[in-house]
Amino acid sequence: MISLVRSKRHRALVFPIAAFAGASILFAACASSTRSSTPPVTSPASPAAGSATTTGGSSASNASVTLRAASVPGLGTVLVNGNGRTLYILAPEKGGKVTCTSAGGCTTVWPPAVLPSGMSQGIAGSGVQVPLLGTVTSPAGDVRLTYGGWPLYTFTGDSGPGTATGQGVKDSFGLWWVLSPSGNPITTATSTSAAPTTAPNSGGAGF
Repeated sequence: MISLVRSKRHRALVFPIAAFAGASILFAACASSTRSSTPPVTSPASPAAGSATTTGGSSASNASVTLRAASVPGLGTVLVNGNGRTLYILAPEKGGKVTCTSAGGCTTVWPPAVLPSGMSQGIAGSGVQVPLLGTVTSPAGDVRLTYGGWPLYTFTGDSGPGTATGQGVKDSFGLWWVLSPSGNPITTATSTSAAPTTAPNSGGAGF
């Protein structure tokens, strides 16, 4: 009789404990399911380092093929690039025939305005006549910017914007002049013209 009573008490204690344990397991499973379904929180991606900066829809690297008109002391209004550097033409290249190449070092002294990959034309700035913009392919295969049919160059002898020490220079490659916004060479020499940077060409070259 005593054993029967103890057995009933044991069963009475076991059932609530089992029920409590089962409820705890079910609650833990639900909590785990809720946590796993919540998407992880991430911070927004920051711009990649070194990405190109654009102004007015064009990359800053396109300044070398951007043309605009600017005043240069002693010459008046001439063509310059997006960096303000004076642009020049080479007399023998009238009509777009490229003779200034890397052979002989011409492009080292007179860097050409070469279109970046993916661009088909130059960028017209203030004072530029869009119909005069064009391109020509050099013997090396690069596409150069032209204006009025003239391939365009800067001069390494210029210290920066507003200078035109290449004006009227005559070297082994020919005669160099700045260009007006109308597409015509300006043949007025200036007192700031530099001495030839290479062996002079006694034959010269005219228009």
